[in-house]
Amino acid sequence: MSQYIKTFHAIEIGDGGDGRWAAHVRPTMMGAESRLTEEGRTPQGAVRARRLFEVHMPELVPALDRLAGQLATPWAGTLLTLAAVRPFFSGCTQIGGKGALLRNYDFAPDHCEATIVSSYFLRPVIGMQEAGWGLLDGMNDAGLAISLTFGGRFVHGPGFAIPLVLRYLLETCQTVDEAIGRLRTIPVAIPQNVTLVDPDQAVTVFVGPDIPLIEAADSCATNHQHLPVPDEQERSTRTRKRLAAVQAAGVDVTAMLRPPLYQYGYDQWLGTVYTAHYRPTRGHVTYHWPGEHWEQSFTRFSPGARTVTLGKRDGNDTP
Repeated sequence: MSQYIKTFHAIEIGDGGDGRWAAHVRPTMMGAESRLTEEGRTPQGAVRARRLFEVHMPELVPALDRLAGQLATPWAGTLLTLAAVRPFFSGCTQIGGKGALLRNYDFAPDHCEATIVSSYFLRPVIGMQEAGWGLLDGMNDAGLAISLTFGGRFVHGPGFAIPLVLRYLLETCQTVDEAIGRLRTIPVAIPQNVTLVDPDQAVTVFVGPDIPLIEAADSCATNHQHLPVPDEQERSTRTRKRLAAVQAAGVDVTAMLRPPLYQYGYDQWLGTVYTAHYRPTRGHVTYHWPGEHWEQSFTRFSPGARTVTLGKRDGNDTP
């Protein structure tokens, strides 16, 4: 088992126009065109990505232009639409309860942006940033929290990378029902499981390029949408085992920080990079790692950095 040292940053960016956002993401934009699909690197593909964004996320067009205008790469505008990017696949476990959302994000540590962002594009939002301005999970000032997991099926179609969809839902919606209604109309490029929480309910839905939105039986998800799960997939991801474990544990941070929910497969891109516990009705989130945590809120957001060790076990851990 490998251990990794990872530094997480927390930044306030306001509406993204004062240079703080650009200063932070500019180094990650080097070679940005490699993240685009082959079509996305053509003028025609760039136009199609822009049109798709304008149709489905018109409220965020001014923010898109404001952010892209601060980056030197000619591909910035297309890349930030997240409508023409190559697919990526991750692990993850998540569960919602009334007024609470708990998730483990499982991926390769070196490929996680690890940036907690407090922003105000259309409304106050706090979340874990990915892909420039998308979110892996987050909450807004209306008491809505959302997170994502990969749906486990390797299909790809026209549509958006899910981190930007989460950003859009948190910027424009106040309730789970409103967010699900919008999510039904937005094309998503790969299968994803989305868990949504507000003060009154918690719901998980399955989306993808080849299926309509489907509401899951429980307000939790790992990395499958349909049963049965192939044996090889279960051996590599333990998705069914983790789903059973999170169903049994409920919204329990301690359980998330131990196997089978806490994963150590960092070299296979399946290690737990962080645990996030959102309480959106309080405007509060705590990010957890073994032996370490970091609290943030709308009323007391603390910019800075934390360096943590991933892959540590305690004496009670068993694979």
